[in-house]
Formats: sequence, structure tokens, C-alpha cells
Amino acid sequence: MPVARDQEKNSLRTGPYDSLRDFVHAIEARGKLMRLKVIDQDKYEATGVMYRLIDKYGYEDAPALLIERMKIDGEWRDGPVVANLYGNWDIEALPFGVEDISDNDEQMYRATRDKLMTRIDQAGNWMKIKPVHVEPSNAPCKEVRLKGDDIDLLRFPWLKNNPADAARYINTGAVFMHDRRLGANVGTYRCQVKGKNRIGLNPEPGQDGWRLLMGMKRRGDRACRVSIAVAVDPAVWSVSSTKMAGFGESEIEIAGGLIGKPIELVRSETNDIMVPAHAEMIIEGEVPLDQAEDEGPYGEMYGYLGLMKRNNFFVNITAVTHRRNPMFFNSFTGVAADMPKGPSCAAEYHRYKKLIPGLKAIYTPRGANGVSLVSIDKKFPGEGMAAGQAVAANPGLNKVVIVVDKDVNILKPLNILHVLGARWQPSASVVIPQTQMRMPDPSMQTTGITSKMIIDATQQLPGEGGPDVWPPVSRVLLEEKCPDLLDEIDRKWPEYL
Repeated sequence: MPVARDQEKNSLRTGPYDSLRDFVHAIEARGKLMRLKVIDQDKYEATGVMYRLIDKYGYEDAPALLIERMKIDGEWRDGPVVANLYGNWDIEALPFGVEDISDNDEQMYRATRDKLMTRIDQAGNWMKIKPVHVEPSNAPCKEVRLKGDDIDLLRFPWLKNNPADAARYINTGAVFMHDRRLGANVGTYRCQVKGKNRIGLNPEPGQDGWRLLMGMKRRGDRACRVSIAVAVDPAVWSVSSTKMAGFGESEIEIAGGLIGKPIELVRSETNDIMVPAHAEMIIEGEVPLDQAEDEGPYGEMYGYLGLMKRNNFFVNITAVTHRRNPMFFNSFTGVAADMPKGPSCAAEYHRYKKLIPGLKAIYTPRGANGVSLVSIDKKFPGEGMAAGQAVAANPGLNKVVIVVDKDVNILKPLNILHVLGARWQPSASVVIPQTQMRMPDPSMQTTGITSKMIIDATQQLPGEGGPDVWPPVSRVLLEEKCPDLLDEIDRKWPEYL
């Protein structure tokens, strides 16, 4: 099935986009989408293609992938299935209305970050816009409605990414749940496909979905109703897949604030939960709170196989609604770029700018979970280490914090390796023996406990043990003496080829 072309204008401008398919259409219009007609996933061919794309192009330059038809469990199933939607920074910029899109990663990183900074108030809170409700007749996610014996999740193209995974997974669903006392939550929690009308549900301990379900269970509730929106628009995916809302805050209002307009919602078929009207599919059901099943194992975000989860939650499906010819979005977890980084980059910059006056940029490279890169405009001794300590104090994803000078482009890993070799002295480092980290780092001996390292790779000043005078950088000298040279080279580049 071709990507939807009913809104051609979306290929000619930036977002926001009402649906995933509009976003995918815009990606293809920029020449950043690779189409494959048929793939045999029983041989893990799609997984292999994704690995090879990353091997050949890297995380930041690999194209998005669209597969039209797949062989799964011995049967050919229609897609399309899309993946790796968020690797390129020009693509990251599209959904949030950034103008003057270019292929300059550093320019697009800053433009996306700065655009999203306008959506954060002085207190660090994301701006909110309340959603609007639409009638089912105006909701694309209601075009096909399945209940009772018509429900068969097995016929849809959910992927088993890895041979060691327990089963096929719905791994990009936005799980909507609500409790009359604790409020609502929207989060992405992987769902193991267990049968025609049953799936596993894995909110990790401490996540908001887990807190809500456990709170209901302790109170004696028998079940929690949920609706899972599959293949949602980029704004809803941003708030679902990354931690942007506090417990009890409305993720959907934040999604509206991200794009400057309300998200359209429609009521579910078998419960009162309001869900995105432009989602490709809605899966409704109940989580029994007095029962549990084993779930997993599953290939985790660090690229290692996770453990089986004993006595985990599961969902009995009560209804499925979807668009005609729905599009599916698969996460090749630990392999591809499946989550937007723009909102987290903006939030981190806003948070740390108050603590680090000379902060220029902060970034966690794709494929390097646990490593935070910080660039600063250093003026005084100790500023590099102070910046690293401020970032390392976050119990989230930071295990190694590398601080560099403002002239280093932290989006380019080779630049970081260069300054480690040319500017850094190992003595300008601090190891924190034992502290908190919330991520599933496979090297941790005790869950949630890690050591950390701060590397001050800024040019060390004399007061820090550095040289009295640093030698000039050769490229800087070249650009000063020949200011038009590189522009001229760019102009003549086709002649050289």
C-alpha cells in the first residue's frame, strides 16, 4: 500500500501533522524514506535490514524504513510497517513546525530545540492546550470496528524483532489508562502478543503506568480499563514515548502545547477513555489486577536481551478499531531511532541552563544510552567539572558525562573522540562510586545502582594544571586566513566528482 497522499500539502511544508501517515508522507517527500515491497520476517530479514542501515549510514543519517508486505508466522501480511522515523535532525524538526528545513544537522538540532523552548514556561513546565472531542463519524480510527469473535490481533503485522524475544510485540502503543482517584496516564509500555484477544503489558516499576496500576491493585480494584493507540501522530508519540508529564498531569494537553493546537480525541467503544481520533488503530481492553502472567524476554534499548518478567500485567481485549488499510509503526528496540529527541533536548537545556550559565548544548547521542555530552562557553577554572557534576546529579540516563568547549560540535562523535585525545588529561575526571540510575543498563550489578564518571575535556586553564598557552587549531587558522575557501570548495564540489 502506498503512503497516504490525500494531503499532498503536507509534503511541501513542515508540520504539525494530524496523523502518522501525514508525517511519513513528509519524510518521503524529503527523500529520507526507504521502501521495501516484501520482507520475510520469519527469517528476521527486516531486523537485518535495520542493522545494515545503521552500519552503513549511522544513527543520524540512516533513512526511515517502510515495508509494504511481510511474511510473519508463515503468512504474508499487508502493511505498511514503518520504522526508524527519528534519526535525521531535519526530520526531527518537521513535526514541530520548524521553518527553513535543511540537511545541516547542527542547524536543525538548534532550530528544533529553540522552537520547543518556546513551549516551556519560566518554571520549566510544558505549555498545555486542552484537547477537543470529535464524533466517531469524524474519527479515522473508527473506520473499521471489531468486537467479540471478530477480534484477531494475530492477523496484523506485529513483528518479532529478535530470535530470543518471547513473541511478536506491539512496542509503539500509547497506553491510555485512567483511575478515578489517581488520574490518567498515557505511556508507551511494550505489549507481548499472546493470542487473538490477549496481550501482555509491561510498565516498569516506578513508571507512572505501574504506579497507577499498583495503586488500584492495593486499593482492591479488580481491573483497570485501558485503550492502546497504535501508530499515533508525532506529538502524541512524543509525550507517550518520553517522560514529559508529571504523575497525574495530562500528557494529551502537553501534546497540544507542543504543536500549538488541540489534539482531537474520540471516545473508545467499550470504555469512557478518550483516544486520538487520527491514530491508525485503537486496542481496548481490561487489565485484571488479581491475575498475572509471565512476559518476555525482549531485546531492550541498550541492545541486550532483557530478562523474563515474572507475574506481569496482561490485557484481555474487548474491541479493536482501526483505519482502513492501517499503517503500523515498529520499534527495532536497541537498533533504530524510534523516539523523538527534540522535546528532551529542549527540556534538558532549559533545566541545566539555570545551573550552568555558560551552557551551549547538551545531548545524548543515539546508540550511546548513558553517555551525556555537554558543551560550554568556559571562562574560569572549574567550570567544566561543575557542569559535569550538575548533569551527573540527574538519576536518569547519565552514566558518563563528557564536557567539552563551545567550539566542539557534540552531534559528531568523531569530534568528541578528537578532544579526548587532544585536550583531555585523565586527571581531569571524577568517578562517583555508587549512585542512582533508572535505566536498564545491563552492566549494573544491582538494579538502579551504578557508578558514574565525569570527564572534563575542556581546554584546561593554567589554574587547573593546563598549559600556559594552547596552540591554535589548524582549521581555525585556515578559516581566518581564507574565509571564503570552504564555501568555494562547496560550490566547486560537483567538478571534483
